[in-house]
Formats: sequence, C-alpha cells, structure tokens
Amino acid sequence: MKTSVATTFLIVTISAISLFTSCKNQSAQEQQETENSIKTELFGLMPKGDSAFLYTLESEAGITVKITNFGGIVTEIHTTDKEGNPGNIALGFDNLEQYLAGHPNFGALIGRFGNRIAKGTFDLNGETYNLAINNGPNTLHGGIIGFDDVLWEPKIVETKNGEALQLKYFSEDMEEGYPGNLDVTVLYELVGKDLEISYWATTDKATPVNLTNHSYFNLAGEGTILDHELELKASHYTPVDEELIPTGEIAPVEGTPFDFTAPKPIGRDIEETNGGYDHNFVISREKSDSLVWIAKLTDPKTGRTLEVLTMEPGVQFYTGNFLDGSLSSGDFTYVKHAGLCLETQHFPDSPNQPNFPSTILEPGEKYYTKTVYRFDTMK
Repeated sequence: MKTSVATTFLIVTISAISLFTSCKNQSAQEQQETENSIKTELFGLMPKGDSAFLYTLESEAGITVKITNFGGIVTEIHTTDKEGNPGNIALGFDNLEQYLAGHPNFGALIGRFGNRIAKGTFDLNGETYNLAINNGPNTLHGGIIGFDDVLWEPKIVETKNGEALQLKYFSEDMEEGYPGNLDVTVLYELVGKDLEISYWATTDKATPVNLTNHSYFNLAGEGTILDHELELKASHYTPVDEELIPTGEIAPVEGTPFDFTAPKPIGRDIEETNGGYDHNFVISREKSDSLVWIAKLTDPKTGRTLEVLTMEPGVQFYTGNFLDGSLSSGDFTYVKHAGLCLETQHFPDSPNQPNFPSTILEPGEKYYTKTVYRFDTMK
C-alpha cells in the first residue's frame, strides 16, 4: 500500500502535536510537583475508574495531615507526644479500598445535614420533603450517599497562610431528597499547630445545611479514649430519645454525667449514659457567630492535647460507641471507644425543632462557618 505525500504530512503533523501536548502536560505536572509544598499522590481508583488523590499537608510546627478528595476524608494526623515521638492520632485507613468497603464516617466531610433528621422528613415553605433513610427510621449525615461518599473537585490554592487544599462539590436539586442546587466549597489549611477547616455554600432554593467534619481522635494512638480528659465550654445539652433524636429540651449539664465544664476523664461517668456519649452540647457563647474556644482534650499518658475553636452553636461529642473491633489499621483495632469525635455543628433535627437555631439557607445568602483543631502537648 502506498502512502501519499499529503497523508505522510498529516501523520507527521499529528505526531508533532501529540508530542508537544505530551511534553506540555509533563512539564506542567513537574512544575506543580516542584512548586507545591502540598504533596499529591494517587490514592486509588473509584469503581467507575475515577482517580482519588491523597494530599499531604505539613507545617513547620511538626504537624502532618493527610486528606483525600474522596469524601474530603482526613485519613491521618501526625503529631508528637511529650517526648517528641511522632504518632498518628486519627482513626482511618491507608488505602481507598477500605473506605469504599464501608466505614463509620472516619474523618469525612458531612453534608448536606450533619447528624440526624427524625423520620427523614421535614416541612419547608409549605412543602414536605422526604429524605433518604439510612439510620433506622431516620436520616443520618446526609443520607445513603452523603458528602462523605462522593469525589470532591480538588485544587491547591494560595492563601495568606501559604498553600491550602480546596475541595468543591455541586449537590444537585433533590439529591438524597434535599431541595435546591447547592454549591459547596471546603478549605483545609494547616497553619502551625492548627488545622483550619472553612466551609462555604450557596443555594438556588431554600434548603437545610449543616456541614461538619467527622474525624475520630485518639491522642494515644492506641487503646481507648476512656482515660482522656475532656473540658467542654457547654453549660447545656440537648437530651435525646432512644433513637438519638433530640426531645426538643435544652437541659443544664450541672449534676449530670454530661457535665464537662471542668476537665474530667471521659470514662468516669460514661456507664451512666446508656452506652456512651453521643449527644449535642450547646456552646456557651456571647456572640452567635464568632470563632470561640469550646473544648480541650488531653491524654495524660502521651501529653498530647487537642483544642477546638468554632463558629458553630453546638458540638456532637461521640465516644465511638458503635465501633466493634471489625475494623483496623495496622496494629490498631478499632474496638468500642477506640476514638472520639468532636463534630462542630448546628443542632440535630433542627428542621423539625423550631426552638433550635435555624439551619435553613436561603437563595442569595452565603453559608460560612469555620472550625479549628489545635494540636499541642501539655505544658
């Protein structure tokens, strides 16, 4: 078969374009790896072949945080103990496959609505909305496929503090039953000893929004958290029924097992709580939307501490009551109480509780909130 001059010219031209494009892409990738202090690597492939990536943030204070754009999950947090020994203090896995197999929201971004909505239904502007049911008769953490189960669009951005990881997700109207198209942006910044998490959202239709992060902490990196000491800036909490739905009451913690206004070991009164803590605490604050200190967690054994600051009115204190030893990472088996969560939030079931702070985002409004996790050691 003979090849014409025109055909030969076309083949050469296409090859040259392909080579140029390949070199250009390779150069851009090499430039990114050179210029970005945030390390990026492939974490694994999703069932449909999409790539999930792992991002490593490091600070001059010796803190290392790893985050994947699958579910916005914080997979690891490495800090040093009082002797200067590094260790991972976050429950999670080192591979995508274990996350895809199912897990109790380890380290994940939660939405549209963190925590429970009773019977998976609420009324808004004269309409009744029925949500995906995934927790007994109720909706938990956004539904069957919440923000913890999707790939977020990642981008390394420059801020006043240096580089940060930006994640974006577009939640379509009626996704999991929620009204309105919701644009969500989350920014992870590691600044010195602080992991700062900022959240933004806009909608084209009124919808409930309650975003949070579901990291499980164990400052010892092993065993349980029952010997950890906790202080909460909360004089009240919201009691719950047998399905962990708030009764609507805002009750004082004084004289109850829920009083953490002074530091105390988590295990001291836990047997009086019917299985462990899984309750929303009402933050004592003067301004409704200011960033305030709300909690301090201490492990006397390692000397590690964790402080929490937030703009949210509440925090869900959860002691890993449903961990049963079926999950593990390395030598750490996640038994009951192997980790705890301090999920900054608006109150559970707020769309059905008129006396709770509103979680309804209206068109034209901009949702914004920020939480800071501060890692240190005892002085």
